[in-house]
Amino acid sequence: MKSLPSKALIIKINLVFLVCFLVAYSALLHWQLSSVYHEYSTSPIRCTLCECHHKVEAAGTKINALLEESMVNETKTILKKMVKHKKPSFMKEIMGRGMKIGMVNLEGEDVSEWIVHVQIITVQFQKVSELLEWNDLFPGQVDEELEEMDDRQTCPEIPMPAFYSYSYMDMIVVKLPCLYPQEGWRRDVFRLQVHLVAANLAVKRRRGKNGKMKLIFLSKCRPMMEIFRCNELKRREGDWWYYEPNMVKLAQKVSLPIGSCKLALSLKGKEINEVSMKLTRREAYATILHSSGTYVCGAITLAQSLLLTGTKRDLILLLDKSISEPKRDTLIKAGWKLRFIKRIRNPRAEKDTYNEYNYSKFRLWQLTDYEKIIFIDADIIVLRNIDLLFQFPQLSATGNAGSIFNSGVMVIEPSNCTFNMFMQRTKDIISYNGGDQGFLNEIFVWWHRLPRRVNYFKNFENSNEVNAKNQLFEADPPQLYAIHYLGLKPWVCYRDYDCNWDVGYLRVYASDVAHKTWWKLHDAMDEKLQKFCGLTRQRKTELYWSRKQAEEMGLKDEHWKINITDPRRFT
Repeated sequence: MKSLPSKALIIKINLVFLVCFLVAYSALLHWQLSSVYHEYSTSPIRCTLCECHHKVEAAGTKINALLEESMVNETKTILKKMVKHKKPSFMKEIMGRGMKIGMVNLEGEDVSEWIVHVQIITVQFQKVSELLEWNDLFPGQVDEELEEMDDRQTCPEIPMPAFYSYSYMDMIVVKLPCLYPQEGWRRDVFRLQVHLVAANLAVKRRRGKNGKMKLIFLSKCRPMMEIFRCNELKRREGDWWYYEPNMVKLAQKVSLPIGSCKLALSLKGKEINEVSMKLTRREAYATILHSSGTYVCGAITLAQSLLLTGTKRDLILLLDKSISEPKRDTLIKAGWKLRFIKRIRNPRAEKDTYNEYNYSKFRLWQLTDYEKIIFIDADIIVLRNIDLLFQFPQLSATGNAGSIFNSGVMVIEPSNCTFNMFMQRTKDIISYNGGDQGFLNEIFVWWHRLPRRVNYFKNFENSNEVNAKNQLFEADPPQLYAIHYLGLKPWVCYRDYDCNWDVGYLRVYASDVAHKTWWKLHDAMDEKLQKFCGLTRQRKTELYWSRKQAEEMGLKDEHWKINITDPRRFT
């Protein structure tokens, strides 16, 4: 009598059949994954446990082979898409074994040859939204009084990496966006973001408190001079740019607001002329006479106004030989140190116009015996000490309109490198206003906003601001730091009233109050200086006809009726 199979054997047999069933069922469900499974799913399953096992094993091997082949092909495709730029030759001189190199915005770049003997640190950051525009960073209208009363964030945020999650670095390699020759390519927010990521990394992740940092940029466009200064460029090779920035100056740059959306200098709770300013650096105020002697009187008055504020800085006047010798002597007596220059013609200006030689202002960058210059136009008077502005970097200025700064008062850092770059670009950069201001705004698109009270415009865009502005113009002691006399200048008018009133399109610049403030300063000057503020015969004739036309137009303010008592009328 044969013995019956044990329960254990029966269970094993059942498990075998169950396994075969599950394998077959899985093959049917996943027939789309491969042609091998498809083959099995279309034929009856008739196999022993051993046969099924070998067939499934063979299928798995084929699937793995297919997956590996797919991954290899995908890797090859990625590598083909990656761009490989040959390392610049100067890298052999500045790279060393064991260096830590930060990589910024180099996705899509083949950096395999950089890995040898160095440690690569890929810096991750979120790309700024495409909805954020340059005008959001540099808005046309900013309520400075409200801003100084309220410390809330007034600028949009640009995403930055978590800087302190990265180790210290010896070098940073950056790929910069370059949209040239698209219109407005310099005002690309993503381009600014990458620059600021690199600058902040350099400041925050360098080795040691006094450590240096090497920055290598890959770009068809020159890196922004506003952040990485012209004379910090050590080598260039094709699209590769090698910089060794001044870390103190760079740290100051990244500490300032990201745009004119916030003041770089707040006057809240402090007075500029109360701040102790030690003369420890070579610094100077400067202006320029580049076209004629018309602005000599303005330059004399500007010098006297600066000296009255108590400044100890040098006063530098750039001029050419077209200014007569007697006028030069008087300018020296007024306080200026003269520097003679060769005028620079604006290639886009018409002959015999005021703009014809206004590119001569670029000569300011050749004053390299000074570390910093505050340029002030000769149609400005300074009412209070502004020495504090020397603490701010190039390019700091007040706003003009939109994302544009006004070049009437600006902080610059002389550099022959910068000057040479200007001269190379005079023909291809188009100035929006045909002058130096438009040109400089195309070079220094990222600038730092100073309070408008340090360059307060004498203009009235709407009637609501007339009273408020006139109160500022006549305040005693002064609340403004400087008044910028737009339109016809006070010294070409009779002292009795602002002659801008008599010319229709210039009436927006008319203010008898501001006019009186200028003449008050004039009258405090030595009489030997005052005599260079006279009126020519031609100018007297022009004033006569302006008054006559104002009368014929029947201008309701009736300034043309005012009796002229200015003694210059009769001399």
